[in-house]
Amino acid sequence: MSSRYLPNQVKPEKRLVLPCGDEPQRARKTMTDEERQRRIELAAAYRLAARFGFSDIVWNHITAKIPGGHGFLINRFGLRFDEVTASNLVTIDLDGHVLNPGTADSTDAINTTGFVIHRGIHAAHADVACVMHSHTPAGMAVSTLKDGLTTLVLDAMVFHNRVAYHPFEGASVDRAESERLVASLGSHRAMILKHHGLLTCGATVGEAFIKMFYLDRACAVQIAAMSTGQTLAVPPASLREKTAQDYAHFPHGKYEWPALLRLLDEQEPDYKS
Repeated sequence: MSSRYLPNQVKPEKRLVLPCGDEPQRARKTMTDEERQRRIELAAAYRLAARFGFSDIVWNHITAKIPGGHGFLINRFGLRFDEVTASNLVTIDLDGHVLNPGTADSTDAINTTGFVIHRGIHAAHADVACVMHSHTPAGMAVSTLKDGLTTLVLDAMVFHNRVAYHPFEGASVDRAESERLVASLGSHRAMILKHHGLLTCGATVGEAFIKMFYLDRACAVQIAAMSTGQTLAVPPASLREKTAQDYAHFPHGKYEWPALLRLLDEQEPDYKS
């Protein structure tokens, strides 16, 4: 097997990275305007994730499909989220080849778990442009609860009966788990990975990011309410369902994402570089 593939059996100290490919210049020359824009938006998502506490030093990942292509973009392993730019994102295909290692200097390309968790969803869902995974304290806390997420407040109810669950399988380095993640997700656009963290996806980068923002906040509110020790007053399921349907008129990212991009343009314009 070529060293440019992710091997199934490798030494533990080697299994968290994919080596770079050797064709970055060709990949850059053929980059379309659509890919360039997707890179900018994904870099923005990383910068905003750092601001909102969705990063984990150098761990976790947000990926986005190459428009019109067969691969997707991911952060270079070892960079902090606030170091990500449009040009240092890495392009990989659905088989694990690194097509364009980006501009950052490193012998490592990507985190293997990023490939495993994201690859299957991108392959199975043509309508999903972006997948986001996080290990926020609130998300991890709810992931340990037997009954999972309880939608207690207004803006959390968008997730009522709309969150999937995936059983814990360890460090997500087994390629086969990629297909099981797809099965667990089903038609949902948000998922709690038990004893692990949160995952969201969307037709745009903005949708996936804003879904993560509200899913994490729903988890944080639940943990805060439970910490009081008082009995939770949970609204009737019928009312929570009505609220979720009402929220369909305000799709995630439509209004919030442009506002967040304006913030970055003012304070961190280098994310586009």
